[in-house]
Amino acid sequence: MSHAPQTAAKGKLGIWMCTALVVGNMIGSGVFLLPASLAQYGGASLIGWVITSLGAICLALVFARLATLLPHKAGGPYAYIHEGFGDFAGFLIAWGYWIALWAGNAALTVAGVSYLGVFFPQLNDSNLAAGATAIGLIWLVTWINSRGAQSSGRVAIVTTLIKLLPLAGVTVAGLLYLNPDFVVFNPQHKPLSEAIPATMALTLWAFLGLESASVPAGDVERPERTIPRATVLGTLLAAALYIASTVALQGLMPAATLAASAAPFADAARSLWGEWAYYAVGLGAVISCFGALNGWCLMQGHIPAAAARDKLFPAFFRRENAAGVPIVGLLLSTLLVTILLACKYAGGDSGVQIFEFVILLATATTLLPYAFCAMALLAVMLQRHRQFRPRDWLAPLAFSGGGFVFALWTIFGSGAEVVMWGVLLLLAGLPVYLWQLRENIVKA
Repeated sequence: MSHAPQTAAKGKLGIWMCTALVVGNMIGSGVFLLPASLAQYGGASLIGWVITSLGAICLALVFARLATLLPHKAGGPYAYIHEGFGDFAGFLIAWGYWIALWAGNAALTVAGVSYLGVFFPQLNDSNLAAGATAIGLIWLVTWINSRGAQSSGRVAIVTTLIKLLPLAGVTVAGLLYLNPDFVVFNPQHKPLSEAIPATMALTLWAFLGLESASVPAGDVERPERTIPRATVLGTLLAAALYIASTVALQGLMPAATLAASAAPFADAARSLWGEWAYYAVGLGAVISCFGALNGWCLMQGHIPAAAARDKLFPAFFRRENAAGVPIVGLLLSTLLVTILLACKYAGGDSGVQIFEFVILLATATTLLPYAFCAMALLAVMLQRHRQFRPRDWLAPLAFSGGGFVFALWTIFGSGAEVVMWGVLLLLAGLPVYLWQLRENIVKA
């Protein structure tokens, strides 16, 4: 019968939508600023990029293999860790990951409004105008996501294409007009033992989101094939663009000029093509933030819903609207983002400092599931050991080990204070776990 694939495909995310979700979630606002941060390390930053890219590819292969073994498990990292390590580990990861998602969405919203300031300078002068715009933006994206996975997937494809055009254009032009005199291997002559870890600490944030295709697994067409391919393809595309764009910008501007730039891609475009290009790339940055926000917003509803289906989160997180979207988790997460944004814009400098710390904490919390997932793959394979021959273990052991070490390194690089607060944040979830345990016992 020929109608089965069409039925499966109806309202589902295909390979290009999933790849756009991965690339769109990874390439948010950071790539537009990273070349300036890396300028002080010159050509040595490329070593950091390559090592970080290899670590990210190891993790992408971990998620790809997990998606093949557990193709219909929605919830991404949470679902895989729950399968590998049981209820308690699953709850802790879902709790921390969910908090990281909505806190990160607040950061993306603020970045998007900052870039909008290029076109509407009053947003830079008025906290009230900026705050209202930011809150309006997050609710707009929530409305798009509430209309179903296809709506979010179409936005992911369009915004990813639009954001990649200015980045790719500046990168290609930069490589064509590259001035070798500007590219200095280590301009500040720092010991490589310091410079390379420092560049890794900066570049690793650019790969957060590589697990994105695995989160809405229930909405993916043929997940056992689509998710692994989209995860690996999306990570490779992002890595190639990151490395090429860093080389291009270092060859277009002297290191000191690049390091001082607040908008390196826009400044590079202005030097190549004039004033119009500066605004075109600024618009690309706004759309980049909007696209990433769209993808992460999709995830903030699916994580608590997946945990609720396993009776680890309150049952109301499972409720779906007519479009099949876990609407309670989506709306509650956006409400929390709104509160965080209101505090940020109303609190002045102290609010900004608190907000920035929450974002750093959210990023560190996102890294913990990566370490768990690297080991969860081996745990799931051990549970099904009769399915595998000895040689089937060689590749998973290699990329699980590489991914685990990479994740540990990144958590260590977050700093002792952030790790301490991350642990406290996870421990704060224990009363919720106990409450849910009691509910499950009462209902049984």
